[in-house]
Amino acid sequence: MAGFRIEGKANVFPGIGGWVWVGVPDEVAKRIIEGVPPKLFRFVPIVAKVGKTEWKTALLPLGEGKYFIALKAKVRKAEGIFAGDSVVLHVKPPPKTW
Repeated sequence: MAGFRIEGKANVFPGIGGWVWVGVPDEVAKRIIEGVPPKLFRFVPIVAKVGKTEWKTALLPLGEGKYFIALKAKVRKAEGIFAGDSVVLHVKPPPKTW
């Protein structure tokens, strides 16, 4: 998969049922959102892959110009990922459909 490689920790938002997520480095986020219409800046469509599992998702705003990628339960289960694990993601923007 061409695109960007992201290494990070599987974090959990506080609270019951908190999402598991990986932070996106600032430089990677900037390069992915280049050319994206301003109305889409809040949720930037991407294709992500971890291990053998690939899925359509989005860069989601974390605040203060930071972004994250949520790791769905289905993906975590398929790849044996738990909170606190080190994760390597490969991400790319989807074909220009907007």
